Amino acid sequence: MKTAAMEPSIKTVNEALRHITASLYRKDVLLTWERTEAELETVMTVAAALKVLFENNVRTRPFSSGLAVSQFRDNSTRTRFSFASAANLLGLTVQDLDETKSQIAHGETVRETSNMVSFLSEAIGIRDDMFLGAGHTYMQEVSRSLDQGFADGVLHQRPTVVNLQCDLDHPTQSLSDLMHLRNTFGSLENLHGKKMVMSWAYSPSYGKPLSVPQGIIGLMSRFGMDMVLAYPEGYSLVDEVVEVARRNSATSGGSFTVTQSMDEAFRDADIVYPKSWAPFAVMQKRTELLKKDQTEALKDLEKECLAKNAHHKDWECTEAKMKLTNGSKALYMHCLPADISGVSCKEGEVSASVFERYRNDTYKEAGYKPFVIAAMILSGRFKDPAKVLQHLIEKNEPRIKGEA
Repeated sequence: MKTAAMEPSIKTVNEALRHITASLYRKDVLLTWERTEAELETVMTVAAALKVLFENNVRTRPFSSGLAVSQFRDNSTRTRFSFASAANLLGLTVQDLDETKSQIAHGETVRETSNMVSFLSEAIGIRDDMFLGAGHTYMQEVSRSLDQGFADGVLHQRPTVVNLQCDLDHPTQSLSDLMHLRNTFGSLENLHGKKMVMSWAYSPSYGKPLSVPQGIIGLMSRFGMDMVLAYPEGYSLVDEVVEVARRNSATSGGSFTVTQSMDEAFRDADIVYPKSWAPFAVMQKRTELLKKDQTEALKDLEKECLAKNAHHKDWECTEAKMKLTNGSKALYMHCLPADISGVSCKEGEVSASVFERYRNDTYKEAGYKPFVIAAMILSGRFKDPAKVLQHLIEKNEPRIKGEA
């Protein structure tokens, strides 16, 4: 599916910025469902403006110094480079917080670490999705520590915390996905009544976090879509997030249903998002084993889970399943990397032909993330992000000298 060119031009950026109604100053976006729609609109408006300025070679550096602290407790490609790109776009220097090189292993508290790395820092990006029930809790503790440090006069500014994926949500991913949908369908209003499917898909690996599917149902259910969550028996998500999606759908005028048939879910769908994840019960057990460093038990759990996954190899996004959707009008989405059958694995989430047809779309989908992260930082650190961006537009300094 070819996406419509709905991004604003540099001539319309100022007009869009004038419609910002909500402030995120000194606020964090840890879970999208904790933020108002107006606040999320602020992030997306600022992100879209930054993207347009970047593409028009306009310098977008409101900071002339400062750190963006990067703390990754799990591996990452897209999000790690997106955070670094976002920080650089705004004029910040990235510094990795490598726990093996810090005093954390020697008993340094979260409160102390948070304050010590923040004296000249403007943002802290954290990925902590390994332990179910722990990642979001950790980010909340960092956030509270910064609030206290700022209130006590220890910190002269309060860095913005960016959730780069936790056990419950992946807001930079889901907001990037929402921007992709807005660009594809023309507006957020046009999403009303569209059928979107968040479906489990087979993977030859186990232990994939729940945060992407939870982030998708937790956010997209706010825009009047007919949301469908599909998974085989035993692959459920965290109950509280599913309830959030149900409430959001009821409020927005959409619907939310759960099915254990991938074919049923795909029928007449406008948007499909087939993505593997580990069952909630497995993630609970895996978390306990990881905490206790029980290596052999973890190996046994992996074998058990891979065997269970193998019973559901038919949960693959194939050409036949895509024919059940709205055909050429339907959009395939993925957070990447996808398990592509015959390419990255023998059997996986999506057939090679389906993925190849939508490959550029998924890459564009991922391309919003640096701007979303930059928008979260800018909106969290400036009282009036629109005024900051309008000043940068007026200065019109080239990002690359000598470029048109």
